[in-house]
Amino acid sequence: MATSVFLLLTVAVCLFILSAHAADETGQSKRRPGDPQQCRIERLSASRPSRRIQSEGGVTELWDENEAQFQCAGVAAMKNTIQPYSLSLPNFSPSPRLVYIQRGRGLLGISYPGCQESYHSGGRQPKGTKGEEQQQTGQSLQDQHQKVHRIVQGQIVALPAGVAHWCYNDGNEDLVAVSVTDVNNAANQLDQRPRSFYLAGGKSKESRTEEFNAENIIRAFDANLFANALGVSVDTARKMQKQDERGFIVKAKQEEMSMIRPEEEEEYEERYPGKRDNGLEEAYCNMKINQNIDNPREADVYSRQAGRINSVNMHKLPILSYLEMSAEKGYLYGNALYVPHWSMNSHSIVYVTRGGGRVQVVGSNGNTVLDEEVKEGQIVVVPQYYAVMTKALETGFEWISFKTSALPMKSPLVGARSALKGMPIQVLTNSYQISYRQAQDVKFNRERHSYLVPGTSKSTS
Repeated sequence: MATSVFLLLTVAVCLFILSAHAADETGQSKRRPGDPQQCRIERLSASRPSRRIQSEGGVTELWDENEAQFQCAGVAAMKNTIQPYSLSLPNFSPSPRLVYIQRGRGLLGISYPGCQESYHSGGRQPKGTKGEEQQQTGQSLQDQHQKVHRIVQGQIVALPAGVAHWCYNDGNEDLVAVSVTDVNNAANQLDQRPRSFYLAGGKSKESRTEEFNAENIIRAFDANLFANALGVSVDTARKMQKQDERGFIVKAKQEEMSMIRPEEEEEYEERYPGKRDNGLEEAYCNMKINQNIDNPREADVYSRQAGRINSVNMHKLPILSYLEMSAEKGYLYGNALYVPHWSMNSHSIVYVTRGGGRVQVVGSNGNTVLDEEVKEGQIVVVPQYYAVMTKALETGFEWISFKTSALPMKSPLVGARSALKGMPIQVLTNSYQISYRQAQDVKFNRERHSYLVPGTSKSTS
């Protein structure tokens, strides 16, 4: 009897695990339910950043998270511009963040808790340091740390909640990164106010009057207790806690930062053979965090006359399953159309990277909640299930869309595999009071197109 009960419990647990896994695979949201009042949107509008935080080595621009569209989606948007040889100081957020590298290149470090410092930076340490004494005794001088990632223009970068990270621009041009933080994600058990917890830095003189809810959290600890915790002198602790008016992006010493470089996979395998056999190391500590979303050869939708759409979801970048986020990069040629469609399991936060287009969004009440030209540098939120259509200007239209699902699904209204294409002709004739021939046109005139329609095409009368 006891054995039978145990078997039944085992089967029940297995079924529960399988069902939970299946839910993840279908992209079911792990977001905390928000206030339904927040998505009763009567009007959307394309918006630009409302706040600008100046630092010594760059600028942070923030969109107003209190706007109705951001409240509905439960997200916050930010744009960081890091000057050459400048460092965005270590910080962490209680919510996951997805970043698009719009321009430039740099190095990104993430410190995962519980993971080994298996990478190193080369070079000798300055004279008079503890490292020089170790060299004389034959001990290693290598500064071991967690993996440093190379990030370049066109990449999507995933930053998990609660994980400390930093970014250094080692290029000759500004590093521009646009990011969306999912403050409504289940990982965030605080509130929907976006937060960053910095481990260094402070508000610059230029930004002291700006409302920016971030500060060096180390400065608030008792200096003696903090020194004891680190095993360092009180003088060292106080230097780490001192008022720093350089801001949160600072100029770095180029000769020192040049020692940090991302280690290639082949070199890692040669240096640490068998290290990846550890399940935790393989599944978490060394998980890939970035993916090129600009590669034309990897387009999910391609039209020679209209443009292309690239996407990065949890199948292409598995870490996104932990963030419950994904992204889409779109390119429309002049006057081309992105046909009406709706997102079935996510909100879309659309940032225009180049050009512009006329965007129309329609809600469930049949009213147009957005009908305007959206141009480079602006953001518009398209809520879940709201239908959207875009026509590019003559100069073309490029955008990056951040999704609040790791495996987003969308349904086109027209074209191949669309809602109307899947309906019997008789349903169309009776629904719209049109002729059989007209219903055929509705079903089949765009059957060779998938989401994108060339700008040279003309509607028939």
